[in-house]
This record gives sequence, C-alpha cells and structure tokens, in this order.
Amino acid sequence: MTEKINLTIDKMHCQSCVTLISKTLSKTSGIKSVNVNFATEKAAVEFNPKEISSEKIIDIIQEMGYNASVTKSLEIEEEKKKKELKSMRNKLIFSIIFAVPIFILSMFFMDVNIPYMEYILWALATPIQFYVGMRFYKGAWVALKNKSSNMETLIAIGTSAAYFYSVYVVLFNLMESQYFEISAVLITLVMLGEYLEEIAKGKTSEAIKKLLMLGAKKAMVIRNGKEIRITVDEVKKGDIVIVKPGEKVPVDGKIISGLTSIDESMVTGESIPVEKKKEDYVIGGTINKNGFIRFKATKVGAETTLARIIKLIEDAQLSKAPIQRFADKVSSYFVPAVVIIALSTFLIWQFVFNASLSFSIIVAVAVLVIACPCALGLATPTAIMVGTGKGAQNGILIRGGESLETAHKIKYIILDKTGTITKGKPEVTDIIPLNKKKKNYVLCIAASIEKNSEHPLAEAIVRKAGGVKLSRASHFKAVPGQGIEAKINRKSYLAGNLKLMEKHHVKLSEKKQAELLEREGKTVMFIAENKKLIGVIGVADTIKESSPEAIKKLKDMNIEVYMITGDNKITAKAIAEKTGINNFFAEVLPEDKELYVKKLQKKGKVAMVGDGINDAPAIAQSDVGIAMGSGTDVAIETGDIVLMKNDLMDVPRAIKLSKSTMDKIKQNMFWALIYNIIGIPVAAGVFYFATGWLLNPMIAAGAMAMSSVSVVTNSLLLKYKKI
Repeated sequence: MTEKINLTIDKMHCQSCVTLISKTLSKTSGIKSVNVNFATEKAAVEFNPKEISSEKIIDIIQEMGYNASVTKSLEIEEEKKKKELKSMRNKLIFSIIFAVPIFILSMFFMDVNIPYMEYILWALATPIQFYVGMRFYKGAWVALKNKSSNMETLIAIGTSAAYFYSVYVVLFNLMESQYFEISAVLITLVMLGEYLEEIAKGKTSEAIKKLLMLGAKKAMVIRNGKEIRITVDEVKKGDIVIVKPGEKVPVDGKIISGLTSIDESMVTGESIPVEKKKEDYVIGGTINKNGFIRFKATKVGAETTLARIIKLIEDAQLSKAPIQRFADKVSSYFVPAVVIIALSTFLIWQFVFNASLSFSIIVAVAVLVIACPCALGLATPTAIMVGTGKGAQNGILIRGGESLETAHKIKYIILDKTGTITKGKPEVTDIIPLNKKKKNYVLCIAASIEKNSEHPLAEAIVRKAGGVKLSRASHFKAVPGQGIEAKINRKSYLAGNLKLMEKHHVKLSEKKQAELLEREGKTVMFIAENKKLIGVIGVADTIKESSPEAIKKLKDMNIEVYMITGDNKITAKAIAEKTGINNFFAEVLPEDKELYVKKLQKKGKVAMVGDGINDAPAIAQSDVGIAMGSGTDVAIETGDIVLMKNDLMDVPRAIKLSKSTMDKIKQNMFWALIYNIIGIPVAAGVFYFATGWLLNPMIAAGAMAMSSVSVVTNSLLLKYKKI
C-alpha cells in the first residue's frame, strides 16, 4: 500500500533543480513516483510508508539544499508567497540603488577624470555581488555538492568572472578595462526578471484563488432549537442550515424547506440562476438569490463539491503532461553543455584568435548569461496551470496534464444516451393495456415493482403513478440491462425490455405496437403477470437542446461520434437520427460498455462520455474519460474531465481548450529553444568576423531574464482565448 504526500519546495530556480530533485528521490528505496513542478514549486511523492517516511523524504530534499515542507492550505501558501515576493522586491530595489550609479559612471563618465573612480565602482559593485548575488553562490554550491549544475551555476560563474577580473585590473593598475558594471547590472537584471516571473507565475493560479474566495466563512445552523452562527469548519453532517437571500450557501446539502433560485455560475460556469425547491441539492460556495431555505448538511469540509474542485485543479496543475519529458531531458544536459561552450569560447578567442584577455572573458560571460534553462522549464507547467484554470472558470474540470494533452488527439467519441445526449429525466408517454387489463392496473403494477429501483425509467413510471396507492412488492430482483423481477400477492411479475421477456418465454402478442413506439424514439417497457403480457409502457427521454449542435461541432473537428445505449436498435436509431449521429451501439449491457471502448481503441484515441455508475468502467478504460457533472460521484471520480454544467457542448469546448493549451506549450518550447539556439552562437561571437555582431553581457542578461517572463506571459494569453 502506498501513500501520497504533497510538498512545497523553496529555492528551486530552474528546471535543472527539478531534474536533480526528481532523480535523487526516484533512486531512493520506497519511493514509487515523483512529480516535481517548477512553476508551482510543489512536488507530489508517492511512497511506501513501510520503507520510508514522509519526514525522511523531506530530510533528503533539505540535505540537497532546498527547503521542503508539507503543503499547507492555499491561504497560508499565499501569505508565504507574498513575504517571499516582498523580500525579492526589497533586494531588487537595493540592487538597483547600487547598480544605476555604476552603470551611469561606467557608460558616461569613464573619460572624465574622477579620482578613485575604479575604487568607487568596486565599492558599489561589491554589495550587489555578495549580498544580492549570494543566492546564486548558494544555489551553485548546492548543485556542486549534488554533482550537478543549474542556472545559479551559470550566473555565479559569469558574474564572478567579470567581478574578479575587474578586481584584478584595479589592484594591479593594469591598462585593461574593468567590468564592474557587467557583474552588477547582470545580477540586477536577473533579479528583475525573476521578480517579474514570480508575479506572472502568481497570475497563472488565479483560478484557484478565485474558487477559494467563494467559500462562505460563517454558517447559520439550528442546534438545540436555537439559531446560532458558527464558522463553516464547525458545520457537521446532519446540521440544519439556514440561508437567507443574498447569502452564500456554506456547505453542500439537501433542501428540507423553502423555495429559491441559486447562482451556481462560480462552480458550474452556468450563468443562469437555478430554481431550487424541497429535496433539491445545493452546493457550498454558491449564492442564494431571493428565497429563504433550510437544508440538511450532507457534505462538509474536504467532501464538499467546491473543496473537491479545488483539490482536483491543484492536482492537475501539479501533474506533468507527457510533452514535459522532452523539456526535462533537454534541461538535464543544458547547463553542463553551456559551461563547456563558454569555456571553449574563452579558449578559442584567447588562444586561436589571440584576442585580449578581457575580450575573451566578456564573450564567455555573455555565453553563460544568455543561456536560460528557466524558459524551457516554464513552457509546459505555466500553460497547463492557465489551461486548467480557464477550464474550471467555464465549468470544465480537467484532472491532469496528460488528459489535457490527450484530449485534442481524440479520433472517436462514445456518448452514453441517457443523461448525456438526453436530459436523463424520461416521462411516460404511452400506456397500452393488454389481455383485458385497465391502464391504471398496468401503471399501478409497474410502479409497485419499479418503486425500489433507481433507474431513470423506473422514476418516470413512479412519478406518473402519482397519488395512486401502490401494492407491496417482494422478491425484488434487478436484472442489469434487462429490467426487474418481483412478486405481488404471490403473483410473479416482470417489467423490462424484450430480452427479459424472451428470457422468461413471455409471448409477445403486441410486438407491432411496441415497434411503433420505438420508431418514435421511445423506450418500451413490457409488463408481464405470471409470464403473460398485460401491458406495454412507452417512455420518452427528451433530447437536450444542445446535443445536436454539440455533435455537429465534434464532427466538424473530424471526430467520429458513436452513441451507446441499452435500448434496442429501433429506439437507438430514432435517437441517433434526431441528433445527427451516424454510428451507434444498441442493446449493450452495462458491463459490456468498456468492450466497445476497447474495440474502437484499436483504431485510435477514444473518449467516453457518461454520467452513471454503469459508465464508470468504460470511462476508466477510455483514453479520455469525460463525466457529466450531474452524474454520480463514481463517474466524477473516474473521469479525466468533468463537465459541471452537464452540457454536451462542453465536450467540444474541452477538446478546443486542450488544443489551445498544447499550441501554447509548443509556442513556448519553440521560443525557449530558438532563443538559445540563436542567442548562444551570437554571444560566442560566431558571426563576429562576418557581421561584427557581438553581445554585451548586460544585454544578454536582460534578454535571458525576459525570455522566462515572455514564456509565462504567452501562457497567460490563453486566458483570453475563446473556447
């Protein structure tokens, strides 16, 4: 048995840190899987508690030089992040105060005879190098201890080369130029880039912050016959909660009295308030618009819908998309390769082209600082964070990076009929009595048998019976995919489809009438008494208004759409024709649904869309399982994507969101790679003799800092993409 721990890891500064932590933990006995995310600064570790403890895992990370702790609530993490950002800002301001005069003196007053100019520059550069820049030395030392290298390694080597060379020039009164401004401005620009990057990264998790703000802080409950106001954390299951007009619903529950309309847009993405009455369920975090209601708390704390949504998004943003493996692999070789290129650049300019020592050093420094593994490390996770956040704001919950990446590759999509294509609330349309029985008798028998069933067709029949006094049924037995067997007053009854009747050898004299109902898209239920047919009931499940349009959009995306149902072929064909579906699987038993998914998977990627327990195995088997939000907890927990609005139109929207997110990831990776592919040769002076191009290390530092910011900013643009 394994356990999972979520950790917050501080002092990670580039993808190389992620690679180092991942490799070290993966090699540790007892650890089953490791997922470290640079953008969120978090890690998910699955481990065997019999072999290793969570405390030991934290110790291993801290021994590597990073701060690790169990992830606390988002509010605490947010407060901690604010303090870190403030500290970064203060150091940046300190660095700017010293760097600006260095830059001005070096750029504009070098030809002016200012006494002790070099010593003034040295004095101004030193606090930046060893106070502001100390984190780069610490980071480089941590990497060295772990026989690795990271972005700090590049910055520490580059700035130290410029700084100590300048000290050497000043001390020995050489006629060479000093470069204190290079090291000082370089560190300042890197700090500026990281500060802007942190601000941008913070914006990528705005969706979770907004969801957290939705939760009510207080709740009015009835205890010992009195109304008392308590904190939401104190609400217990079974408490009677009162919600007045304009107040937030504190927890999930079932209304016991009152009538109102509730704004659920913040949770489901549905803008129109939903009418609520007795027996209806309410969701914590939604807003009671105009009525006074009492409800019984059914889910509190981490069990509430809002808490589960937040947890789902947090897990999704922590997960990796398969495309991230490419970035991880490149990053693992990146820093050592850059150090080798910089050293080679120095040696070639110094000994092959006989350049001056200062020229060779500065060109090598430019190579070190232009390289940026951060941009590559941020390319995927920031896009996933924004993509999953945008989905959540639109009522589309995506469980992880892999689901997000796979969704746009879907070639086949299977739609469950009841509750997915249709509203899932069928109504009795026809009652045909047979063998001298009356309508009311047939309806009463059917409702008496079906009252113990949770099937939507059963609910429709019981609703139709209304106030009719029902008989007491015994020996109740549900036959999955066929119907029900029961006894009333020692008589045996059957209520179900053609398969159930054939199984018990019931003679079907009125088959034509049944076929006529089926051609109209109605589901037919046969009622038999002592193996003799006494009636036929027609039930129609209304097609959702958005279903035909959603199916058309899926077809426009070159996705082949299939419908799957337990209905017979005639009924299935009628529904398929009304919605524009060309392919369907009819008379499918619940346990066989996953077999049809497997069958299509031989031809390409398959998505399964459903809402019930019967759909869970098929949803789990598919490449992307999509659960309708109104479905059971089992379906929601199984689904890779959950559609909170219960609207089929969100299926093409989810696929479009997947494509848009993947486009952003590919754009980010392209710019991160092309930036380095072009930047490093220019900095090394490859084109110097042909074009005169050479990169000042300060410009290189600015470009490097901005590359990460540009990648995060590009990901943030996904927020404004229409889906």
